[in-house]
Amino acid sequence: MVFSLLPNSGAISREHAASLHSILALSMLMTESANEEQILHFATTSLPSLAPSCELAGVYGSETGGWKLGSRRLEHDRQLRSGLERQLATLGQAGGILTVAGAGWGFAFALRSIHECVGFIVVLADADPAPEEQFLLRVLAQQTGVALTNARMVKRSRDTAAELASINGALGRSLADLHRTMEIHARLDEVASSGRGRQALAQTLHELTGFSVAIEDRYGNLRAWAPGEVPDPYPKAETSIREQLVRELTSEGRSKRHGDRLVALASPRADVVGILALLDPDKKAGKFELVALEHAATVLAMELARLASTAEAELRVRRDLVEELLAGADDEEAVVQRAQALGLDLERPHRVVVVHGQGRSQSDDQFLHVIKRVARDAGAGSLLVGRGKSVILLTSADTQWETFREALLAELGGGRCRVAVGSPCHRPSDFPRSHREAQLAATLQNNGAAPEVLSWESLGISGILSNIDDLTGVERFVQSQIGALLEYDAQKNSNLVETLFQYLESGGNYAGASDALIVHRSTLKYRLQRIREIGQCDLSDPGTRFNLQLATRAWQILKGLGRLG
Repeated sequence: MVFSLLPNSGAISREHAASLHSILALSMLMTESANEEQILHFATTSLPSLAPSCELAGVYGSETGGWKLGSRRLEHDRQLRSGLERQLATLGQAGGILTVAGAGWGFAFALRSIHECVGFIVVLADADPAPEEQFLLRVLAQQTGVALTNARMVKRSRDTAAELASINGALGRSLADLHRTMEIHARLDEVASSGRGRQALAQTLHELTGFSVAIEDRYGNLRAWAPGEVPDPYPKAETSIREQLVRELTSEGRSKRHGDRLVALASPRADVVGILALLDPDKKAGKFELVALEHAATVLAMELARLASTAEAELRVRRDLVEELLAGADDEEAVVQRAQALGLDLERPHRVVVVHGQGRSQSDDQFLHVIKRVARDAGAGSLLVGRGKSVILLTSADTQWETFREALLAELGGGRCRVAVGSPCHRPSDFPRSHREAQLAATLQNNGAAPEVLSWESLGISGILSNIDDLTGVERFVQSQIGALLEYDAQKNSNLVETLFQYLESGGNYAGASDALIVHRSTLKYRLQRIREIGQCDLSDPGTRFNLQLATRAWQILKGLGRLG
């Protein structure tokens, strides 16, 4: 070795060997450390003992272009620092000599391993250090570079392992979430495929979430509930609030919280709407409850679509049956058999009912559906057909029609409604006659000459007149009795015939007649005097009064049938 050629080479070799032993021990410490700051601390604190003639200026990082460690001299001498930084920026990875004002010698020892150079140990001295010191500094720098590279590799490995662990954890959670989601979907899909209906769906959703479940129609009426008994009374929101909720769910396209409930919309089409609700007053529902709710809403939409399709098919069959009965069935036996296939017994007495009116916001189709729902709840049957703003209902039930009308108005949320009822039908061929009677009653109601609920039985003589096939004789009778009054009304645009009708219907009572006509009593008396003069009749004579009352009622019938102005 070169050291053996120097004076006192034996002593130098022993010191050199001791220094190499120290570097070996130091290298082991640095290699075992994964902390870069600790490694640099080991290296820089050992430098004075390895090269006593040298001074550490600092440790420069080639990747960051900055000082990792610096001596006090470096920290306080900006000119020194900037000069070193300019030279270090131009050095290669092997390092090299540095020119430093005020120092006889400067060198940048590369901190490198096989793969890369991570920086430099910058050392200054008043004169060139001995070769032994330079050798030891070079070995120290090399071992430090290897240790730093190993530390970075360990850190990258640990970071990678931590990232993989995090990814595996997230994947495990995702798989668990997916498994739970698939379990939820499988349970609800089984309900959908089984066709067990809305109650089974509500029960299954309750079992999946633990919350009470309500399935409601568009109007807030409860259609299914789980678990246990239905709350009594069941809360029902105002129509405006309900419609606003439906609009919000439709526009947002997802479930939402509404008060103490989580609600989701099930609407396979615009006219078929259902709402599914989880009762969650404490706001404990999590993501899986939302997954279950929204998938259950999809299943409910499928169920509603199926029910709507079935109902529409049945409604078409029922509507065709109604139309055939109203028109007059050619083959009564065939009609009875088709009705029996729908679960209907036409051999029981039926009536034809005409319902006319409209709610405050409902269309004609909605009016039809509301009547269908109220008729079903009242046990009045489901044979019905829409005719514009009127609905014709065929029912075998002995219904309290005033109660029916009140329930209908409540369901409509106000508006107006009139119910006209024909006489009983004992066989299919009787339906046209009952229909004609109900139409007559509805016409009288439209003319303001009858109450809001009117049955054929209450028409009296008017009912008998309505069933006369040839009305020519009735018309002649009306002309003979009140023709002069009719002609006068037509010429003068007066209403003497109506005045006579109301007077006779009130039994000759001035107060009742004036209230019905909404006129003062003196006006009524004047009109009655004109009636006596123009009609040349004695209203005090019982026979005359009878004929005139019969004529005015016949006039109402003929006017309702469009036979007389």
